[in-house]
Amino acid sequence: MLEHETHHPARYWHRLDDGRIQCDLCPRDCKLHEGQRGACFVRQRVNDAMVLTTYGRSSGFCVDPIEKKPLNHFYPGSSILSFGTAGCNLACKFCQNWDISKSREMDRLQDQASPEAIARTAEALGCKSVAFTYNDPVIFAEYAMDVADACHEHGIKTVAVTAGYIHDAPRRDFYAKMDAANVDLKAFTDDFYYKLTGAHLQPVLETLEYLKQETDVWFEITTLLIPGRNDSDQELAAMSEWIMDKLGPDVPLHFSAFHPDYKMQDIPATPKSTLQRARRMAMNAGLRYVYTGNVHDVAGDTTACPGCGTALIIRDWYRILDYRLSTDGRCPQCGHAIAGRFADQAGHFGQRRIPIAINAR
Repeated sequence: MLEHETHHPARYWHRLDDGRIQCDLCPRDCKLHEGQRGACFVRQRVNDAMVLTTYGRSSGFCVDPIEKKPLNHFYPGSSILSFGTAGCNLACKFCQNWDISKSREMDRLQDQASPEAIARTAEALGCKSVAFTYNDPVIFAEYAMDVADACHEHGIKTVAVTAGYIHDAPRRDFYAKMDAANVDLKAFTDDFYYKLTGAHLQPVLETLEYLKQETDVWFEITTLLIPGRNDSDQELAAMSEWIMDKLGPDVPLHFSAFHPDYKMQDIPATPKSTLQRARRMAMNAGLRYVYTGNVHDVAGDTTACPGCGTALIIRDWYRILDYRLSTDGRCPQCGHAIAGRFADQAGHFGQRRIPIAINAR
Protein backbone atom coordinates (compact mmCIF):
# COMPACT_ATOMS: atom_id res chain seq x y z
CA MET A 1 0.00 0.00 0.00
CA LEU A 2 1.32 3.42 -0.97
CA GLU A 3 1.37 6.23 1.55
CA HIS A 4 -1.96 8.10 1.83
CA GLU A 5 -3.81 5.47 -0.21
CA THR A 6 -7.38 4.58 0.65
CA HIS A 7 -9.02 1.22 -0.02
CA HIS A 8 -12.67 0.94 -0.96
CA PRO A 9 -14.40 -2.33 -1.87
CA ALA A 10 -14.60 -2.69 -5.64
CA ARG A 11 -17.31 -4.32 -7.73
CA TYR A 12 -16.93 -6.28 -10.97
CA TRP A 13 -14.50 -9.12 -10.28
CA HIS A 14 -14.53 -12.87 -9.75
CA ARG A 15 -12.20 -15.64 -8.58
CA LEU A 16 -10.47 -17.94 -11.04
CA ASP A 17 -9.74 -21.62 -10.55
CA ASP A 18 -5.99 -20.97 -10.52
CA GLY A 19 -6.21 -18.76 -7.42
CA ARG A 20 -6.10 -15.42 -9.15
CA ILE A 21 -8.98 -12.96 -9.27
CA GLN A 22 -10.10 -11.31 -12.50
CA CYS A 23 -11.28 -7.74 -12.85
CA ASP A 24 -14.47 -7.64 -14.92
CA LEU A 25 -14.73 -3.86 -15.27
CA CYS A 26 -13.09 -3.38 -18.67
CA PRO A 27 -11.99 -5.57 -21.58
CA ARG A 28 -8.43 -5.79 -20.26
CA ASP A 29 -9.64 -8.56 -17.93
CA CYS A 30 -6.66 -8.17 -15.60
CA LYS A 31 -5.90 -11.34 -13.63
CA LEU A 32 -4.24 -10.64 -10.29
CA HIS A 33 -2.32 -12.38 -7.55
CA GLU A 34 -2.39 -10.94 -4.02
CA GLY A 35 -1.03 -7.39 -3.97
CA GLN A 36 -1.01 -6.97 -7.74
CA ARG A 37 -2.63 -4.02 -9.49
CA GLY A 38 -4.52 -3.90 -12.76
CA ALA A 39 -3.25 -2.06 -15.82
CA CYS A 40 -5.14 1.01 -14.61
CA PHE A 41 -2.98 0.89 -11.43
CA VAL A 42 -5.85 1.93 -9.14
CA ARG A 43 -7.68 -1.39 -8.87
CA GLN A 44 -5.77 -3.85 -6.69
CA ARG A 45 -6.10 -7.26 -5.08
CA VAL A 46 -5.89 -6.86 -1.30
CA ASN A 47 -6.82 -9.60 1.18
CA ASP A 48 -8.23 -11.78 -1.59
CA ALA A 49 -10.64 -9.10 -2.85
CA MET A 50 -10.60 -6.23 -5.33
CA VAL A 51 -10.31 -2.71 -3.97
CA LEU A 52 -10.36 0.76 -5.51
CA THR A 53 -7.38 2.71 -4.15
CA THR A 54 -8.49 6.20 -5.22
CA TYR A 55 -12.02 6.36 -3.80
CA GLY A 56 -12.70 9.83 -2.35
CA ARG A 57 -9.47 11.36 -3.66
CA SER A 58 -8.86 13.66 -6.58
CA SER A 59 -6.03 15.21 -8.56
CA GLY A 60 -7.88 18.52 -8.25
CA PHE A 61 -11.22 20.28 -8.74
CA CYS A 62 -11.97 23.04 -11.25
CA VAL A 63 -15.04 24.85 -12.46
CA ASP A 64 -15.02 24.74 -16.27
CA PRO A 65 -17.34 25.73 -19.11
CA ILE A 66 -19.43 22.78 -20.29
CA GLU A 67 -18.09 23.38 -23.81
CA LYS A 68 -14.63 22.32 -22.62
CA LYS A 69 -15.69 18.69 -22.05
CA PRO A 70 -16.57 19.14 -24.99
CA LEU A 71 -20.37 19.20 -24.90
CA ASN A 72 -22.02 21.75 -27.20
CA HIS A 73 -25.60 20.54 -26.88
CA PHE A 74 -25.87 20.04 -23.10
CA TYR A 75 -26.97 23.26 -21.40
CA PRO A 76 -24.70 25.60 -23.40
CA GLY A 77 -22.84 28.25 -21.46
CA SER A 78 -23.30 26.51 -18.11
CA SER A 79 -20.55 25.81 -15.61
CA ILE A 80 -19.46 22.32 -14.61
CA LEU A 81 -17.47 21.17 -11.59
CA SER A 82 -14.75 18.90 -12.99
CA PHE A 83 -12.43 16.41 -11.35
CA GLY A 84 -10.47 13.22 -11.93
CA THR A 85 -8.31 10.85 -9.95
CA ALA A 86 -5.21 9.02 -11.24
CA GLY A 87 -4.51 6.15 -13.59
CA CYS A 88 -6.17 4.95 -16.81
CA ASN A 89 -7.15 1.68 -18.44
CA LEU A 90 -5.78 2.76 -21.81
CA ALA A 91 -2.15 3.43 -22.66
CA CYS A 92 -2.44 6.23 -25.22
CA LYS A 93 0.95 7.35 -26.48
CA PHE A 94 -0.57 10.74 -27.33
CA CYS A 95 -2.32 11.37 -23.99
CA GLN A 96 -2.95 15.07 -23.39
CA ASN A 97 -3.46 14.54 -19.64
CA TRP A 98 -0.63 12.05 -19.19
CA ASP A 99 0.62 13.59 -15.94
CA ILE A 100 -2.69 12.55 -14.34
CA SER A 101 -3.79 9.48 -16.28
CA LYS A 102 -0.34 7.87 -16.30
CA SER A 103 0.41 8.76 -12.72
CA ARG A 104 1.80 6.02 -10.48
CA GLU A 105 2.28 8.39 -7.57
CA MET A 106 -0.78 8.50 -5.38
CA ASP A 107 0.59 11.46 -3.43
CA ARG A 108 -0.59 13.55 -6.41
CA LEU A 109 -4.09 13.01 -5.05
CA GLN A 110 -4.08 15.77 -2.49
CA ASP A 111 -7.74 16.74 -2.69
CA GLN A 112 -10.12 14.55 -0.72
CA ALA A 113 -13.88 14.79 -0.95
CA SER A 114 -16.88 12.64 -0.16
CA PRO A 115 -19.65 12.31 -2.75
CA GLU A 116 -21.91 14.51 -0.62
CA ALA A 117 -19.23 17.21 -0.32
CA ILE A 118 -18.82 17.33 -4.09
CA ALA A 119 -22.57 17.61 -4.65
CA ARG A 120 -22.92 20.37 -2.05
CA THR A 121 -20.01 22.28 -3.55
CA ALA A 122 -21.43 22.09 -7.07
CA GLU A 123 -24.77 23.37 -5.80
CA ALA A 124 -23.16 26.21 -3.82
CA LEU A 125 -21.12 27.29 -6.85
CA GLY A 126 -24.16 27.32 -9.13
CA CYS A 127 -22.80 24.54 -11.36
CA LYS A 128 -25.38 22.83 -13.54
CA SER A 129 -23.41 19.59 -13.53
CA VAL A 130 -20.39 17.64 -12.31
CA ALA A 131 -17.89 16.05 -14.72
CA PHE A 132 -15.79 12.97 -14.18
CA THR A 133 -12.86 13.82 -16.41
CA TYR A 134 -9.07 14.39 -16.75
CA ASN A 135 -8.60 10.62 -16.44
CA ASP A 136 -11.17 7.98 -17.37
CA PRO A 137 -14.00 7.62 -14.81
CA VAL A 138 -14.50 4.00 -15.82
CA ILE A 139 -11.60 3.02 -13.56
CA PHE A 140 -13.10 4.81 -10.54
CA ALA A 141 -16.66 3.75 -11.38
CA GLU A 142 -17.72 3.06 -7.79
CA TYR A 143 -16.68 6.58 -6.70
CA ALA A 144 -18.21 8.22 -9.77
CA MET A 145 -21.52 6.42 -9.30
CA ASP A 146 -21.72 7.37 -5.63
CA VAL A 147 -20.96 10.99 -6.53
CA ALA A 148 -23.67 10.84 -9.20
CA ASP A 149 -26.23 9.64 -6.67
CA ALA A 150 -25.35 12.49 -4.32
CA CYS A 151 -25.48 15.02 -7.17
CA HIS A 152 -28.91 13.91 -8.28
CA GLU A 153 -30.23 14.38 -4.76
CA HIS A 154 -29.16 18.03 -5.07
CA GLY A 155 -30.53 18.49 -8.58
CA ILE A 156 -27.08 18.43 -10.18
CA LYS A 157 -26.50 16.67 -13.52
CA THR A 158 -23.57 14.29 -14.09
CA VAL A 159 -21.23 13.98 -17.07
CA ALA A 160 -18.72 11.25 -17.96
CA VAL A 161 -15.78 12.13 -20.19
CA THR A 162 -14.54 8.71 -21.20
CA ALA A 163 -12.93 6.46 -23.78
CA GLY A 164 -15.89 4.10 -23.43
CA TYR A 165 -13.69 1.05 -22.76
CA ILE A 166 -15.90 -0.93 -20.43
CA HIS A 167 -17.66 -4.30 -20.21
CA ASP A 168 -21.42 -4.67 -20.65
CA ALA A 169 -22.58 -5.22 -17.04
CA PRO A 170 -20.64 -2.31 -15.49
CA ARG A 171 -21.52 -0.20 -18.54
CA ARG A 172 -25.20 -0.57 -17.69
CA ASP A 173 -24.65 0.32 -14.03
CA PHE A 174 -22.37 3.23 -14.83
CA TYR A 175 -24.47 4.98 -17.47
CA ALA A 176 -27.64 4.52 -15.44
CA LYS A 177 -26.11 7.21 -13.20
CA MET A 178 -25.02 9.60 -15.98
CA ASP A 179 -26.99 12.38 -17.63
CA ALA A 180 -24.46 13.04 -20.38
CA ALA A 181 -21.20 11.75 -21.77
CA ASN A 182 -18.48 12.66 -24.19
CA VAL A 183 -16.94 9.50 -25.61
CA ASP A 184 -13.54 9.49 -27.28
CA LEU A 185 -13.64 7.61 -30.56
CA LYS A 186 -9.89 7.74 -30.94
CA ALA A 187 -9.75 6.31 -34.45
CA PHE A 188 -11.67 3.97 -36.69
CA THR A 189 -9.16 1.14 -37.09
CA ASP A 190 -8.28 -1.56 -34.61
CA ASP A 191 -4.65 -1.23 -35.71
CA PHE A 192 -4.57 2.32 -34.34
CA TYR A 193 -6.21 1.28 -31.08
CA TYR A 194 -3.87 -1.66 -30.57
CA LYS A 195 -0.62 0.12 -31.43
CA LEU A 196 -1.28 3.56 -29.93
CA THR A 197 -3.66 2.90 -27.03
CA GLY A 198 -3.07 -0.73 -26.10
CA ALA A 199 -6.79 -1.38 -26.47
CA HIS A 200 -9.32 -2.36 -29.15
CA LEU A 201 -11.94 -0.51 -31.17
CA GLN A 202 -14.94 -2.85 -30.91
CA PRO A 203 -15.76 -2.31 -27.19
CA VAL A 204 -15.87 1.45 -27.81
CA LEU A 205 -18.28 1.02 -30.71
CA GLU A 206 -20.42 -1.20 -28.48
CA THR A 207 -20.53 1.54 -25.84
CA LEU A 208 -21.66 4.09 -28.42
CA GLU A 209 -24.37 1.79 -29.76
CA TYR A 210 -25.53 1.00 -26.24
CA LEU A 211 -25.82 4.70 -25.37
CA LYS A 212 -27.87 5.37 -28.48
CA GLN A 213 -30.11 2.33 -28.46
CA GLU A 214 -30.68 1.61 -24.78
CA THR A 215 -30.30 4.83 -22.76
CA ASP A 216 -31.50 8.41 -22.56
CA VAL A 217 -27.98 9.66 -21.86
CA TRP A 218 -27.11 12.67 -24.00
CA PHE A 219 -23.75 11.97 -25.61
CA GLU A 220 -21.31 13.54 -28.01
CA ILE A 221 -18.21 12.08 -29.66
CA THR A 222 -14.67 13.45 -29.85
CA THR A 223 -11.93 12.33 -32.22
CA LEU A 224 -8.43 13.74 -31.76
CA LEU A 225 -6.99 13.87 -35.28
CA ILE A 226 -3.29 12.97 -35.40
CA PRO A 227 -1.46 13.74 -38.65
CA GLY A 228 -0.71 10.57 -40.57
CA ARG A 229 -2.29 8.30 -37.98
CA ASN A 230 -6.08 8.60 -38.17
CA ASP A 231 -6.82 11.51 -40.52
CA SER A 232 -7.03 9.89 -43.97
CA ASP A 233 -10.06 10.49 -46.18
CA GLN A 234 -10.76 6.76 -46.16
CA GLU A 235 -10.84 6.47 -42.38
CA LEU A 236 -12.84 9.66 -41.90
CA ALA A 237 -15.39 8.51 -44.46
CA ALA A 238 -15.72 5.09 -42.82
CA MET A 239 -16.16 6.67 -39.38
CA SER A 240 -18.76 9.17 -40.57
CA GLU A 241 -20.73 6.48 -42.39
CA TRP A 242 -20.71 4.22 -39.32
CA ILE A 243 -21.95 7.03 -37.08
CA MET A 244 -24.73 7.85 -39.54
CA ASP A 245 -25.74 4.21 -39.86
CA LYS A 246 -25.53 3.15 -36.20
CA LEU A 247 -26.13 6.36 -34.25
CA GLY A 248 -27.98 8.66 -36.62
CA PRO A 249 -27.39 12.23 -37.82
CA ASP A 250 -28.02 14.06 -34.55
CA VAL A 251 -25.04 12.89 -32.42
CA PRO A 252 -22.58 15.81 -32.29
CA LEU A 253 -19.06 14.97 -33.45
CA HIS A 254 -16.00 16.99 -32.42
CA PHE A 255 -12.74 16.84 -34.38
CA SER A 256 -9.96 18.14 -32.13
CA ALA A 257 -6.41 19.17 -32.95
CA PHE A 258 -3.51 17.08 -31.67
CA HIS A 259 -0.56 18.85 -30.02
CA PRO A 260 2.77 17.02 -29.56
CA ASP A 261 2.80 15.46 -26.10
CA TYR A 262 3.84 12.49 -23.98
CA LYS A 263 5.35 9.78 -26.24
CA MET A 264 4.44 11.40 -29.57
CA GLN A 265 6.38 14.63 -29.49
CA ASP A 266 7.83 13.95 -32.94
CA ILE A 267 4.42 14.32 -34.59
CA PRO A 268 3.45 17.85 -35.72
CA ALA A 269 0.32 19.58 -34.49
CA THR A 270 -2.83 19.04 -36.52
CA PRO A 271 -3.35 21.77 -39.14
CA LYS A 272 -6.61 23.65 -38.94
CA SER A 273 -7.25 22.65 -42.55
CA THR A 274 -7.31 18.97 -41.54
CA LEU A 275 -10.05 19.62 -39.00
CA GLN A 276 -12.03 21.60 -41.54
CA ARG A 277 -11.65 18.82 -44.13
CA ALA A 278 -12.85 16.25 -41.60
CA ARG A 279 -15.80 18.45 -40.70
CA ARG A 280 -16.83 18.85 -44.34
CA MET A 281 -16.61 15.10 -44.94
CA ALA A 282 -18.70 14.26 -41.88
CA MET A 283 -21.36 16.81 -42.77
CA ASN A 284 -21.42 15.61 -46.37
CA ALA A 285 -22.06 12.12 -44.98
CA GLY A 286 -25.19 13.51 -43.33
CA LEU A 287 -24.08 14.38 -39.78
CA ARG A 288 -25.82 17.57 -38.70
CA TYR A 289 -23.63 18.82 -35.87
CA VAL A 290 -19.88 18.62 -36.48
CA TYR A 291 -17.38 20.81 -34.67
CA THR A 292 -13.67 21.63 -34.65
CA GLY A 293 -11.72 21.88 -31.40
CA ASN A 294 -8.38 23.07 -30.02
CA VAL A 295 -8.16 25.69 -32.79
CA HIS A 296 -9.64 29.14 -33.32
CA ASP A 297 -12.49 28.52 -35.75
CA VAL A 298 -15.78 30.33 -35.14
CA ALA A 299 -17.47 28.57 -38.06
CA GLY A 300 -16.39 25.20 -36.68
CA ASP A 301 -17.66 26.14 -33.21
CA THR A 302 -21.09 27.30 -34.39
CA THR A 303 -24.31 25.31 -34.15
CA ALA A 304 -26.42 25.82 -37.26
CA CYS A 305 -30.00 24.77 -37.87
CA PRO A 306 -30.13 21.63 -40.04
CA GLY A 307 -33.45 22.83 -41.43
CA CYS A 308 -32.68 26.29 -42.74
CA GLY A 309 -28.99 26.87 -42.00
CA THR A 310 -29.49 29.73 -39.53
CA ALA A 311 -26.59 30.14 -37.09
CA LEU A 312 -28.22 29.44 -33.73
CA ILE A 313 -25.34 29.24 -31.24
CA ILE A 314 -22.24 31.17 -32.26
CA ARG A 315 -19.16 30.31 -30.21
CA ASP A 316 -15.58 31.51 -30.05
CA TRP A 317 -13.59 28.87 -28.20
CA TYR A 318 -15.66 28.30 -25.03
CA ARG A 319 -17.43 31.66 -25.20
CA ILE A 320 -20.96 32.02 -26.54
CA LEU A 321 -21.21 35.12 -28.73
CA ASP A 322 -24.87 34.72 -29.71
CA TYR A 323 -27.67 32.35 -28.68
CA ARG A 324 -30.80 32.29 -30.81
CA LEU A 325 -32.58 29.09 -29.81
CA SER A 326 -36.19 29.46 -28.77
CA THR A 327 -37.15 28.41 -25.25
CA ASP A 328 -38.14 24.91 -26.40
CA GLY A 329 -34.83 24.25 -28.19
CA ARG A 330 -36.08 25.05 -31.67
CA CYS A 331 -34.88 27.24 -34.49
CA PRO A 332 -36.86 30.49 -34.31
CA GLN A 333 -36.75 30.79 -38.11
CA CYS A 334 -38.11 27.44 -39.24
CA GLY A 335 -39.11 25.63 -36.05
CA HIS A 336 -36.67 22.73 -36.50
CA ALA A 337 -35.96 20.99 -33.18
CA ILE A 338 -32.25 21.00 -32.29
CA ALA A 339 -31.01 17.77 -30.71
CA GLY A 340 -29.71 18.17 -27.18
CA ARG A 341 -30.58 19.35 -23.70
CA PHE A 342 -31.26 23.07 -23.46
CA ALA A 343 -32.39 25.56 -20.85
CA ASP A 344 -34.62 28.53 -21.56
CA GLN A 345 -31.52 30.60 -22.17
CA ALA A 346 -27.78 30.05 -22.42
CA GLY A 347 -25.51 30.35 -19.44
CA HIS A 348 -22.81 33.00 -19.33
CA PHE A 349 -19.92 31.25 -17.63
CA GLY A 350 -17.60 31.94 -20.55
CA GLN A 351 -14.11 30.50 -20.90
CA ARG A 352 -12.93 30.77 -17.30
CA ARG A 353 -11.21 27.93 -15.48
CA ILE A 354 -11.45 28.25 -11.71
CA PRO A 355 -9.48 25.83 -9.48
CA ILE A 356 -11.23 25.25 -6.16
CA ALA A 357 -10.76 23.39 -2.91
CA ILE A 358 -13.48 21.26 -1.35
CA ASN A 359 -14.21 20.60 2.29
CA ALA A 360 -13.59 16.85 2.37
CA ARG A 361 -16.80 15.87 4.13
